[in-house]
Order: sequence, then C-alpha cells, then structure tokens
Amino acid sequence: MSSSSLHQRQQQQQQQQQQQLLSDPNPLSPPSNSPFHRPFAFLFTPTTLLVLLSLIVVLGVFVPWARTPDSLFRGAGDRSSPAAAAAKWRDYTLAEAAAFAAKNGTVIVCAVSEPYLPFLSNWLISIARQKHQDKVLVIAEDYATLYKVNQKWPGHAVLVPPAPDAQTAHKFGSQGFFNFTSRRPRHLLHILELGYNVMYNDVDMVWLADPFTYLQGRHDIYFTDDMAAVKPLNHSHDLPAPGKKGRTYICSCMIFLRPTSGAKKIMKKWIDELHDQPWSKKSKSNDQPAFNWALNKTAGQVDLYLLPQVAFPSGGLYFKNQTWVEETKGLHAIIHNNYITGFEKKIKRFFEFGLWLVDEHSYESPLGRL
Repeated sequence: MSSSSLHQRQQQQQQQQQQQLLSDPNPLSPPSNSPFHRPFAFLFTPTTLLVLLSLIVVLGVFVPWARTPDSLFRGAGDRSSPAAAAAKWRDYTLAEAAAFAAKNGTVIVCAVSEPYLPFLSNWLISIARQKHQDKVLVIAEDYATLYKVNQKWPGHAVLVPPAPDAQTAHKFGSQGFFNFTSRRPRHLLHILELGYNVMYNDVDMVWLADPFTYLQGRHDIYFTDDMAAVKPLNHSHDLPAPGKKGRTYICSCMIFLRPTSGAKKIMKKWIDELHDQPWSKKSKSNDQPAFNWALNKTAGQVDLYLLPQVAFPSGGLYFKNQTWVEETKGLHAIIHNNYITGFEKKIKRFFEFGLWLVDEHSYESPLGRL
C-alpha cells in the first residue's frame, strides 16, 4: 500500500471519530451495548419497578409503627420506657422530692387526688403569677396524679404510700375524705424533720398577692381564722377564743410552719387528736377539729400567729360579703373557696368572681393544658 493511500485512510478515520464525538451527547459514557450497562438493565423492567414500588409502600406504612408501643408515650427527650419512668416515680421519696422543690429552705405543699387536677392547675397559675411556682411540691394521693404531674412537670410530685382510696377521697364528709386529710400532718411533720419551712395550701385557693410578705417575725406556726364574722383590720394575732364547741375555728387549709420544736409538737399533737377522734358515721369528721384541739392544747407551749383576716379571708366572708370585699379591695392575698361543697359549685363560684383561671390561662400553669 502506497504512503498516500495510508495517509488518506488515516484522515478518513479521524473524520469519523470527530463526527461520532459531535453526535454523542455523552462521549465519556460507554456505548449502550457496553458490558457496563447490561447488569443493571433488569432494574428497569415493569416487574422490578412494581416490586420496588410495593416495597416503598410497605416501608412507609409499617416503619413508623416499628417502634415499641412504649415509645409512643415518651417525650422527645425521654429515652426511658414508661415502665421505667413509673418505677422511678414510685420509688421517689418525700425526702428527695422536698430537696428538689425547696428554694431558700422553703417548700409549698398541697395534697391532690386526680379529680382535683383542674383545681391544682388553677392554683398553680395564681402562684406562678407571684413567682413562687418552683417551690411547689404536689403530694399525690393516687398514682394517676403522681404520673400525670411528673409527666408534665418532672420531679414536682411525690406519693407517700399507701395511697388512699381515690374513689372516695374527694367526697367531703366521707371516711375516704377523712383518710385523705388525716395524712396531712404526717406529711408536714416529715418535711419539718427534714429541716424545711413548709407552707400548706388546699388547691381550692387562689393567690392574689404574695403571702410570704405577711409572715412577720419568727413564729412556729402561722394560720388563718375560718370564721366569717368581720374582724378589725388591726385585730390581734393571738389564737382566738374558743367557740361554742369549746375549741377555736382555725382553718387547717392554709398553714405555714418553721422547722422548730414548737411546730413539730403541734403536728404530733394533731396526729394524736386524729387518732383519738376517728371518723364515724355519726360525726363524719375531717382533720380540722383535731387541728384546732392540737392548737388549743399546746397554746401555752408554742409560738402561734394568726394571719390578718383582710389578707386571708374565709370563703364565708369573701364570697358572701361584697361590701367588705369592696372596702378592702387590693388587700387580699389568698382566697379560699370553702363554705361550699362540690366540684361544679366551686368552679361556678370561682368563675363568677373571675378566679377560675385555668380555662383561658392554662399556658401559665406549669402543667399546661390537662
């Protein structure tokens, strides 16, 4: 072959390669019939695509449920199972809970069963407005309350076993109610023995001002009169004279105690009086008469302080004497919704006086919306 013929053939081959490069949009890819493409061709058959689509559907439906049922009840930051969390709160002691809740050596305590949770939240809103909610310790009187409060507000609820009968604990005058309230002095005594100041409130109360500003001096125990009769604004802070039943009518629902021997003495005497005056179908008693007998019988041995009526009125005064309420407006600290029984009646009265906060202000409660 002549050199000129060879040169012409080389030129023809170069022209063919240039034309192929211009016509191929992916010049760096191997040809479609290349061995590199053949192993993956089966992925694009109708059968394979149908299998892949089915797999995607199956995964999409069942993977979200692949977690254990327990995990559905956990918060985003809670890696423990509900069983482990329940065991933790069952084993949570009053000493641990008081140490957690106490601020500046003081704990605010209430005792609650599940039916009263809306009242608890209402009370907490009013305390939060006075910036004292972090001191609150809820003594749960049933496991439902223990778990629910600690789920919403970890560490702020404790149950001191044995739990009373939750079905009857909220019925005023019942033996269950007596059993429920008669546990109170034991809880308070335990906290005093741990070395804390303790304020006790029933949860059918609302704070309108900071009650701590009224705790003048260094007395053993501070309490409120449960009578509806109006006292002078400058009334004595001594224990009032006994009434017709031979004892005073001090309310056991709002108490402040310092960890002194005098305060502990009253709690022990209260426990003794409850033992000596058990519930009966005839008396249908509660803890308050025993508390008054304890105060009366230790009056000369303990430093007592009656809080001002204008700041801590009974429900019999605040809700039934509007003239007095208007005359003393701005001087009230804690309002007690007593002198009435029944959930619905209490809620209705709070609502009528603008004190039922939980419906419109649940976001202010540490528990949120229940």
